[in-house]
Amino acid sequence: MSLVAAIRWQATLSFLGRYLVCSQAPQSADLILVLAGDFFGARVLKAAELVTKGYAPLVLISGTPYQGRPEGEVAIEFLAKQGYPTRLFESFAHNARSTIQEAVALRPELRRRHVQRVILVTSEFHSRRSSIVFGLFCPGIHFISVPGLDPTYHPNSWWTDEHSRTLFYSEWEKIWGTVLMAYPRNLAGRLLGN
Repeated sequence: MSLVAAIRWQATLSFLGRYLVCSQAPQSADLILVLAGDFFGARVLKAAELVTKGYAPLVLISGTPYQGRPEGEVAIEFLAKQGYPTRLFESFAHNARSTIQEAVALRPELRRRHVQRVILVTSEFHSRRSSIVFGLFCPGIHFISVPGLDPTYHPNSWWTDEHSRTLFYSEWEKIWGTVLMAYPRNLAGRLLGN
């Protein structure tokens, strides 16, 4: 009996770890949006792959200042060194310190560009929360979550390594904080709807 309980418990833990990863099939979109925080890694490389495959005409790289320059500019230089044409990328600078602040900062820019469908690129562990946040704070835009692979987060066994545990607990805490504090209406539908 205890073996069955342990297997079920591990299956539940794995489900909760996988839930944080919101990965959808890429679709044609007006824009590919890379969220701040990884300007020379999996996020920008995933966006570069998607734009060169023709899923959208442009990648907008969101970011805060890094050594006196916007992250997006540093990312574009990195991508140029990888052989990607710089005309496919633009930088959007802001001073947001959270995903909610980033969505609020980007909302007028997305409206200015009249986008209706956006491929949202972030890290796997951050993809569910960013999908929730951008859905809540940028209404009227359809977001397609296509995260970059993150070798540091292990969704099926997150409890077995410290880094994955830290990411897991942090993301779940922030998901609940986003839904309960920032947008309390339609809690169940908004959280479980995707």
